[in-house]
Amino acid sequence: MRELLRTRFAYRLALAFAILGVGAAVLTTILVNVAFSARFDDYLADQQSVRERQLVAAFTDSYTHQGRWQAQALDELAPSVAMTGAEAELRDPAGQRIWSVTDAGLDPEMAAMHREMMGGGEPGPPKNLPIVADGRQVGTLAVRLQQGAIPAVDQDFRTAVNGLLAAGGVAAGLIALAAGLFFARRITAPVAELTRAADELAAGHRHQRATVRSQDEIGRLASSFNTMADQVEKEDELRRLFAADVAHELRTPLAILRSQIEAVQDGIAEPSPETIASLHEETLRLGRLVTDLEALASADAAAFTLQREPLALHALVQETVDGLAGQFAGAGITLHTDLTDVVLIGDAVRLRQIVSNLLTNARKFVPPGGTTTVTLTRREDSAELRITDTGIGIPPDELAHVFDRFFRGRAARAAGSGIGLAIVAELVAAHGGQVRADSEPGRGSTFTITLPIAHEDAPRTGRAIPPLT
Repeated sequence: MRELLRTRFAYRLALAFAILGVGAAVLTTILVNVAFSARFDDYLADQQSVRERQLVAAFTDSYTHQGRWQAQALDELAPSVAMTGAEAELRDPAGQRIWSVTDAGLDPEMAAMHREMMGGGEPGPPKNLPIVADGRQVGTLAVRLQQGAIPAVDQDFRTAVNGLLAAGGVAAGLIALAAGLFFARRITAPVAELTRAADELAAGHRHQRATVRSQDEIGRLASSFNTMADQVEKEDELRRLFAADVAHELRTPLAILRSQIEAVQDGIAEPSPETIASLHEETLRLGRLVTDLEALASADAAAFTLQREPLALHALVQETVDGLAGQFAGAGITLHTDLTDVVLIGDAVRLRQIVSNLLTNARKFVPPGGTTTVTLTRREDSAELRITDTGIGIPPDELAHVFDRFFRGRAARAAGSGIGLAIVAELVAAHGGQVRADSEPGRGSTFTITLPIAHEDAPRTGRAIPPLT
């Protein structure tokens, strides 16, 4: 069906080319005929003027050679007058009739033939043409020339021109049709190939790619499709890896829960407080994993569910830091804050989740005795939140992927679900901000978040929370 539709489109495009070619030829024919007709009136008038001058010159020469009007000499002019298809009568200066074509006894069939050769039109109104010899008028020639008819030779010329234009129109239509078919197939072929590639991709063949044949709009479309297909294939692979990792994460606590519960059921172990505490810890571990998965799902729709309101970002950050201070202190990590008062419009719950995820991530990878610093500053029309740690850092090959969905670095496999930073990226984007990561292995990492602000900020505040001793 798609091949049929593509063929029909190619034929429609070719037909459009042909119609344009024939239309151009028809328009040219019409314009040429209009111009031809407009000019032909002037042409006929010029021809009549020429014939009039020829007749006047012939009668003038006859009078000059004879010195007077002589009937025999005038009769000799009758064939020349008949060839012009004219009716002529010669009068003297007083207006008396001297001679006419009928007086010459010309054969009527010959006269009719000459009129037919001149187009067979009706005689026009009479014209009185003066005959002047030696500076004086010696007579008047009253003539009636044929009007409104195109001579046969001119009619043949016009017919030939129209024939050439018609043949040119047919040739232009055929050439346009051939060119249309050629270019239509060239245009539709890559589109059809791109459609087939999209169908294959949708059917699950993630390796399918489109061939990029040019750098025009269709070529760029094919390149964009290939980029999209690469991203889809990459995300599929990441999902498979993520599913395997989640299955591993779930399998471990479930195996522990099952073994300990079966041991209690079989009487091998007693339901002691230690056993209950171990079971409780494994359920908490499962709960944290499910919570992270739910957070990632809800982050997808964050842009549509944000409860935006003016809030003091510095106070929110400080409250979040205070809530996690005990965990940092228990891990032997010093937590510093250096906060500038900043007011912006955002979702307090989501912003608190951003800060909490970044701090939790830092706590996982900072060894005891290390430091984590939270800085909030004003940068023109934006607020910059920076969390810097002295942890193990991120390898260069992983740094570009730390915010990717389902991506987990090598060092993160034993430290949680590995989707906290993906949640951060989603929530920051939902607030119209940006997030980036800078790191040097062995020297720590810095996560910087930039958010649009609403009002001027106030004085700087800050304090340090030392670890427990």
